[in-house]
Amino acid sequence: MSQYGRSELPALGEPAYHRSRLLPPYRGILAVDAKDFTGRPAVEHGAVSRAIPELIRQSMERAELADLWQDRRFPNSTGDGYVFGFEPERMPFVIHPWLHTLQDLLAEFNVHSLGTMAVRLRVSLHVGPLPDSGDEFDGNGTPRNDTHRLLDSRPVKAVLAASSERVTHVAAVLSSRCYEDAVVSGYTGRHPDHFLEVPATVEGKNFGQRAWLYVPAPSGNLYDRSILGDRVVEDREAGSVSGPAATRGVPVPGATTIGQWADHGNVNSGTVHGGQSVVNGARDAFGGDYVAGDKGDRVYGDKHERRS
Repeated sequence: MSQYGRSELPALGEPAYHRSRLLPPYRGILAVDAKDFTGRPAVEHGAVSRAIPELIRQSMERAELADLWQDRRFPNSTGDGYVFGFEPERMPFVIHPWLHTLQDLLAEFNVHSLGTMAVRLRVSLHVGPLPDSGDEFDGNGTPRNDTHRLLDSRPVKAVLAASSERVTHVAAVLSSRCYEDAVVSGYTGRHPDHFLEVPATVEGKNFGQRAWLYVPAPSGNLYDRSILGDRVVEDREAGSVSGPAATRGVPVPGATTIGQWADHGNVNSGTVHGGQSVVNGARDAFGGDYVAGDKGDRVYGDKHERRS
């Protein structure tokens, strides 16, 4: 007790950048969220929250990864999902076969649920240094935060919403680092062409990264503008590049990008200072044309200068 009769406030430790110190151990990070959890009747929330870790456990046992589940680090239920860390060298096996096994198990589960509690999951995979000493507050850090941002990002939500609820039960998003280390390297039993590069942004958050979608049982239209972003669609439609390189030019918030495109209109060239992105003629989800600027403003209506 202090002289004022109260317990001392907890110490926050040394400030960042004060001195060099050892990095925390690297951990793979797996997070899942249930689609439309908040839209369910409240009476179902507890059952779904309990079902998610059990589905992960069973799917890992089927994929011969039971030890990974048993040895999971800093596990935590998020109510509508679950998150835990694991040894990063196991990442290739989590990507494949586990994601495919989870898809198969959810397909069985949803058939037997008879529509009363169908579960479709978004999965996020990342890797990075995180404290892991056995303390109850382990696992907190930028890699953990980014894992949850990727899980909430527009592309993985859009691909699950745009796909068939009878076919596609899992949509996964991999961080660029996870993809480069585990997939491009050749250690995962899936070719890079199974993955689709997307600009991962989160509405209302200052977050933007390149990421990679993987859908074990795809359905619907994966090449929708709402999923890929207009820049990616234009590159693909132009046919200038193909395969994974087709999305190397994905704009990310914070980057300095200058782009122009016109359909039956004028393209003005010149010197532009700062970050500017102008797109004319792209149709959005509301069916209108829009002009996008560096402030993210959107103007609906016909912004073309038509000429015969």
